[in-house]
Amino acid sequence: MSNSSSKNYKKKLKLLENYNKQYYQNQKPLVSDKEYDELKSEILELEKKYGFNDLKSPSVKVGYKPSKKFEKFKHKVKMLSLSNAFNEKDLINFQKKNINFLALNDNYEFEYSAEPKIDGISASLNYKNGNLVKGLSRGDGEEGEDITENLKTIKDIPLNISHKDFPKEIDIRGEVFIETNDFKKIQKDFANPRNAASGSLRQKDPKKTELIPLKFIAYTFGFNSSIRESKQSDFIKNLDKWGFKTSDLNKTIKGINNLVKYHAEIEKKRFSINYDIDGIVYKINDFSLQKRLGFMSTAPRWAIAHKFSANYSVTKILDIDIQVGRTGALTPVAKVKPVNIGGVIVSNATLHNEDEINRKDIRIGDTVKIERAGDVIPHVISVDKNLRNENIKKFIFPKKCPCGFETIKEFNKVTKKIDAVRRCPDIGFDCNRIAKEKLKHFVSKDALNIEGLGKKVIEKFWDLKFIKFPDDIFSLNFQTISRLEGWGSQSAENLKNSINKSKKIKLDKFIYSLGIRHIGQENAKLISEFLGSYSNFIKLKDQKKIEDLSNIDGIGETQINSLKNFFKNKTNLKVIFSLGKILTFEKIIIKKNEGVFSNKILMFTGKLSNISRAEAKSIVENNGGKIVSNISKNLDFLIAGEKPTTRKIKLANELKVKILDQSDFEKISKLR
Repeated sequence: MSNSSSKNYKKKLKLLENYNKQYYQNQKPLVSDKEYDELKSEILELEKKYGFNDLKSPSVKVGYKPSKKFEKFKHKVKMLSLSNAFNEKDLINFQKKNINFLALNDNYEFEYSAEPKIDGISASLNYKNGNLVKGLSRGDGEEGEDITENLKTIKDIPLNISHKDFPKEIDIRGEVFIETNDFKKIQKDFANPRNAASGSLRQKDPKKTELIPLKFIAYTFGFNSSIRESKQSDFIKNLDKWGFKTSDLNKTIKGINNLVKYHAEIEKKRFSINYDIDGIVYKINDFSLQKRLGFMSTAPRWAIAHKFSANYSVTKILDIDIQVGRTGALTPVAKVKPVNIGGVIVSNATLHNEDEINRKDIRIGDTVKIERAGDVIPHVISVDKNLRNENIKKFIFPKKCPCGFETIKEFNKVTKKIDAVRRCPDIGFDCNRIAKEKLKHFVSKDALNIEGLGKKVIEKFWDLKFIKFPDDIFSLNFQTISRLEGWGSQSAENLKNSINKSKKIKLDKFIYSLGIRHIGQENAKLISEFLGSYSNFIKLKDQKKIEDLSNIDGIGETQINSLKNFFKNKTNLKVIFSLGKILTFEKIIIKKNEGVFSNKILMFTGKLSNISRAEAKSIVENNGGKIVSNISKNLDFLIAGEKPTTRKIKLANELKVKILDQSDFEKISKLR
């Protein structure tokens, strides 16, 4: 390794840091996305070749520290993102899930409000007594930045509304964007129209924002003190009446076939539209159905974004690497000749699993078509066998994990088939490949969130034998780290502070950080709320205690068996005991909804009529109640539908639990 290589690496890092600062903090991109991606690729290639490492590396750090120009405020109603659909099958599944949730006839057809998905910046406008009082950016969905003065410079946004039917208080939501023709006049200053809109909205001086030809299209509401409309399409008509601009591409449509036709029609003319759109949003038009469907943790159930066709390119497979995930899944990854797909340099593409390789007959040396749809990982969609060299041999998927253990294919009790995925047995840290991936998961954003300890750093520290188990992270020698190539005393000190900061953690994040198979964020939250403390969590080493978790609605046999397997492993037990001595656990505060079932525990048995079990559960939880899966003396109500389980009815009577039929439940819930 030469000094010139090291200097070149640091020079490129410094350049990237400046690009990031100008983009994320000053909202003024200095280069195109293509040039930016090429610089990132050069830095990563130098790291791979020479083992360079730095906390400013794009493999560790994303973006730049946020600007402190604007004060942050919480949205009264969260600004959630949307689930994505890429084809007709996704739309059919979306509709089927909603039909099941609402317990409707299988042939039921929803009426949808179809609206263009504008590629701009989301904003929420708060009006009180007809006056615009505050405008917020989306931010992280829970809170956004106060950009009121900048939004007031946009001519499409009314500052005062005098219509008698305008709500006393309402958050009007929409998209800020720049039209294609207007962008051409200022494109020398920005990489693309979206960046121009973002940068303009976050100018410190509103007078500078006023110089940019920003537009605003309204499409929905957040908080609303008085909803008079019964349909989304009616609300859009009112938006137009109140003085907001709405899209002339909005359309009310029934039936999946017609949604697909409309999507194809708009996609054909998308480039002739005077602003960027990247898909069509479908919202169930009926507000009463929207209310019943409610929200998942990150998105509404009643809406989906149908993205336009993926970007693709043709390249060559140089090698096939077998990667092992934290749950032991063996995933084949094609190492391809780097190719630009939609402005992103792609050098890896997933091949999914052994069956997929065999089905498409993918081989090393093949010329392939690679697709990248939205944020989905690039994948190989086809092989051009006409260009295949006759000497290329069929790829044989290894039957052993790279760690040496024999792999298995499990029987799926739900599908009644053997899984397509080949796995290293769930032996935790005893497989070095799984152990390394578990460490990456442990420090990730949704787990301990240790800034500066990204995947590349974990790989480096693993190779240097600095870490093997999660608790090793908290006993790192920072003096030794400071002497590593690409590091220094300040970088090491920053990492030390970040690790110390992570020592205070919520129990659900800790449970999730352990990477237990089938225990994702939602299940970790359910378990933490049920157990209440770390001391109760470690009691699960008693296999009988794990059975108690089956009383949690949402935790089934699959999760129970996975937890049993995890706690049988002695290495896993050592890890959680050791971490328990290092970490401080925040007190669990369970936010309870007020309502007719406040502090009540309910259970359902039998089939409910005209309402799904999922919707009934949602009604109980939204009214302050809790659903369980097993009968005990703590149960307040057993709701009995058609053909209830005789054993449950008998046990409820023995324990003197009050039994209600569906009509009683509906009366209490005020469903009728």
